[in-house]
Amino acid sequence: MKTRTLGSTGLDISSVVFGGNVFGWTLDETESFRMLDACVENGITTLDTADVYSRWKPGNQGGESETTIGDWLASNPGKREKVQIFTKVGMDLGDDKTGLAPKYIREAVEASLSRLKTDYIDLYFSHRFDPEVPHAETLGTYKDLLDEGKIRSIGASNFNEGQLEDALKVSAENDLPAYQVLQPEYSLVSRASFEGPLQRFCVEKGIGVVTYFSLAAGFLSGKYRSKDDLAGQSRGMMVEKYLEEGGVRVLEAMDDLAATKDATLAELAIAWLLHKEGVTAPIASATKESHLKSLVKAAEISLTPEEVASLEVF
Repeated sequence: MKTRTLGSTGLDISSVVFGGNVFGWTLDETESFRMLDACVENGITTLDTADVYSRWKPGNQGGESETTIGDWLASNPGKREKVQIFTKVGMDLGDDKTGLAPKYIREAVEASLSRLKTDYIDLYFSHRFDPEVPHAETLGTYKDLLDEGKIRSIGASNFNEGQLEDALKVSAENDLPAYQVLQPEYSLVSRASFEGPLQRFCVEKGIGVVTYFSLAAGFLSGKYRSKDDLAGQSRGMMVEKYLEEGGVRVLEAMDDLAATKDATLAELAIAWLLHKEGVTAPIASATKESHLKSLVKAAEISLTPEEVASLEVF
């Protein structure tokens, strides 16, 4: 798989980033290790996780995904240098473990490093904007962590244009590190929050973009076409809104193009993102090696501007 340069981070990442939210959730340790091995074998060397993954699963506390990746690294000497690891801080882990205050970031990064069994994180994200903490305090803490080598670059997830612009102004005015990457929700059925001012701002400032929910929680695979298809599915509640809001029209447009491209719908959804201005790489998960190979194929699909536009019916 080809690599792409991620903004000003100096990182060359795989064209598709593997979403580690499945580790400790829909994949157990054995299955996760097998998937991580397959990622590296197939050229998907960039792994995205967060300290909160996968707290939502009954019995989990958060940190399960990072722990799985760390245990895999420990059992595979030499693999750390072959992968780039993204993780995040700021979501609620319970017991007042939340937000972007300096003291908490210090605690959280040490916990992440311990779970990941590594001494550095390639890209550390503020998982969401924290209105209670000034940007300068958060960025000042990141400066210290960068100087110490515990993190190597920083990004913002779920920030809107105003929040990101304000953060960059604070960086410039106070000689603090600036966010180099944005991680927004973006897909064929979730376009409004990124397209427009935020997208233009990222392009103008040279900010790398890695998108999450790139397959809309599996909706863009085409396997959910009616409410009956959602029964018993772990992500059923997440995708129901796309059915209600007209997402089936997107699937039908994808059906037409897939027939001419010899591609699956999921492959087209990833290929579409890779053709959008400003997007460095989409994040996508897989629970089977066949799905992983499909992600590799998606990165090789070429679309004309007309084909890209034909899918934008949502």
